[in-house]
Amino acid sequence: MTSSCCDEFAALAGGLTRRGLFRGLAGATAAVTTTTAIGGAFMSTSYAATPSAPAVLVVLSMRGAVDGMSLVVPHADPVYYAARPRIAVPSSKLLAKDAFFGLHPDLAPLLPWWNAGSMAAVHATGLPAPNRSHFAAIEAVEDADPGSAARIGWLNRLIGRDSVDDPLQAVQLGDSVLPASLLGPEPAVAVDRVESMVLAGADRWDTHGRRPQSMSTMWADAAGPLGVGARSAMKAIADFAPVRASSPTPANGAVYPDGDLGASLASAARIIRGDIGAEVITIDTGSWDHHVDLGTLEWGQMQRMTKELAGALAAFLTDLGPLTSKVSVVTLSEFGRRTRENANYGLDHGYGNVMLLLGAGVVGGYHGRWPGLVNDVDGDLLVTTDYRSVLSEVVVGRLGASSAQVFPGFQPESVGVIAPASP
Repeated sequence: MTSSCCDEFAALAGGLTRRGLFRGLAGATAAVTTTTAIGGAFMSTSYAATPSAPAVLVVLSMRGAVDGMSLVVPHADPVYYAARPRIAVPSSKLLAKDAFFGLHPDLAPLLPWWNAGSMAAVHATGLPAPNRSHFAAIEAVEDADPGSAARIGWLNRLIGRDSVDDPLQAVQLGDSVLPASLLGPEPAVAVDRVESMVLAGADRWDTHGRRPQSMSTMWADAAGPLGVGARSAMKAIADFAPVRASSPTPANGAVYPDGDLGASLASAARIIRGDIGAEVITIDTGSWDHHVDLGTLEWGQMQRMTKELAGALAAFLTDLGPLTSKVSVVTLSEFGRRTRENANYGLDHGYGNVMLLLGAGVVGGYHGRWPGLVNDVDGDLLVTTDYRSVLSEVVVGRLGASSAQVFPGFQPESVGVIAPASP
């Protein structure tokens, strides 16, 4: 029987979470912080107060390697249709079509933002060298520091650019393990949902608040990183109170689709409204590892998952309302898919891909340089824009960071997808 997910990604999605936890523990201890389990949340913690975040970056990781040429179709490249006689998206069905590209029709819920100039696609992006291993490619993308043995993620370097060290500055939603992008010396929080950010035992049966009192007494004078971590974790839980107290009902009539992605983005909207200083929110969605049954517009995994993606993002932006003026969303995936379809209505591991950006500061439309496709069994979309160039514009233009600090040794090229920051 043929699986819809390659063995490597299945191992990554199912078994690597424990490895990621142990790696986080080791890295946190070395940085004189600690990873503490309280309730359903694992938190790499230290402590300080975080002011309101003037800008928020939401990083949506499309795990498993999404086919960017299905999401943003190069309809003017004849090789695309020759190489995909059964699964290509018909040119006549594309949305926001220009002379070369068009959007998958199931991205229709996002058209208002595309038409308003606050949604963009950067095609032919990726790592500087091909890497078809889920394990190695994900780590390379999220470390974003080739050749370094530091094992620090690019988002951890981003939040480490200032003196703030509150773990609520960066939050991973939908999973209780930090992604590699957030691992490192700076504190961060990983929690599956808003309601999980609680102190275990401090529930309706604890009518006199004895559990928090006993925990505070126990750890008040504890020395070393474990004591620091415990005190910090309890402070983070307390500081998260405005989010827990907020209404779970989306604002502005937003309706999220059922599923993990919609739930995580709904939680992200509550965190942003709660104004607890969260500057970075990361969310994983997938698997997009469509070796089998990627399908057509009538059936298959791509049309189903694209509908969920577009519906969830549209609900998130609607839910935020005026707060979208400070929120930027960027999508990442470890690599793209092959140009030529396989025998199972699917696509095998490739190279170049597309990145989507939505929200504040985005210069809408299609970006990037198209290299042309080759109709060969090993043919890949080549990379003409290093993904770090896109991320560099985001962190500089939206968060006022130094590109050199977030992406050491890298010289970004201009992409033009983020408006320059005002002087």
